Amino acid sequence: MNELKRSSLYSKLCSYKNLERAYQKARKGKTLKPYVIEFEKNLKRNLLALQAELTFHTYHPRPLKIFILRDPKTRRISKSDFRDRAVHHAICNIIEPFFDKIFICDNYANRKRKGSFKAIERFDHFKRKVSKNNTRTCYVLKADIKHYFDTVDHKILLSLLGKRIEDERVLWLISRILKNHHVEREGKGMPLGNLTSQFFANVYLNDLDQFVKHELKAKHYIRYVDDFVILSSKKSELEAYKKKIDEFLQAKLLLELHSDKSKVLKLNTGISFLGFRLFYHSKLIRKKSLNKFQRKFRQLKEAYKTNKVYDLKVV
Repeated sequence: MNELKRSSLYSKLCSYKNLERAYQKARKGKTLKPYVIEFEKNLKRNLLALQAELTFHTYHPRPLKIFILRDPKTRRISKSDFRDRAVHHAICNIIEPFFDKIFICDNYANRKRKGSFKAIERFDHFKRKVSKNNTRTCYVLKADIKHYFDTVDHKILLSLLGKRIEDERVLWLISRILKNHHVEREGKGMPLGNLTSQFFANVYLNDLDQFVKHELKAKHYIRYVDDFVILSSKKSELEAYKKKIDEFLQAKLLLELHSDKSKVLKLNTGISFLGFRLFYHSKLIRKKSLNKFQRKFRQLKEAYKTNKVYDLKVV
């Protein structure tokens, strides 16, 4: 029996209480932004208008603002209107808790009490275990998925969501948000930058996680969005995993591994993962990650000088 029942789910999503909570999350860290100040001038009226649009199915997301970010690799970021970001939070407020509990422990992206540093800690634990405290060779399958956000299939995603969401009205709203992202291939892709995209990315790859853990029975697997590693003392085992994972992705999720970035490597040669180069006895911050940090810190200091951020944020 599905957990997310038709009788109450969409009404909870559209409730004023949930929309107010969603607005509070959307404004966090952005209270001095002009668009937030403008929205707050008539806060109750704006939230009631949004509630009416959602309730009567007249809601249409506003066009995304596209900009290019280079940090250091070039990425196409899509920025939603503030009111639409509140809707994204409203959706996640209601459905995320039900999905999060079916995710595997070693899925570390965009989840409470997880994150990249926790993933690195887990990697350290696995490397000691697999190498028996560096007394035997440890191999790592380091892989990522080719053009992941651009190739997510909407029908498959909605089907995966529909396994746990019985309320068609919620699926209608999600579909409308997905269709607001215009790409060359119709029915494909999610905007990089949306809160919903981050959440849906975990839902979409949960089947991969379940396949790796329960079908392949890989014990030492860590995933962060579309970037994942598996550790083993047997190179042949990891090569077999790589082949089976690529076959699974193509057959079930219409995705494929990035051929240039998916390789079996020895740990002692260094593994690039989540901004670090990882060895048994040490970890190094990758140069591009350090450059990104320095650039952002300079921007933060400039913002502090012009009173755009609080003291605590600089500290």
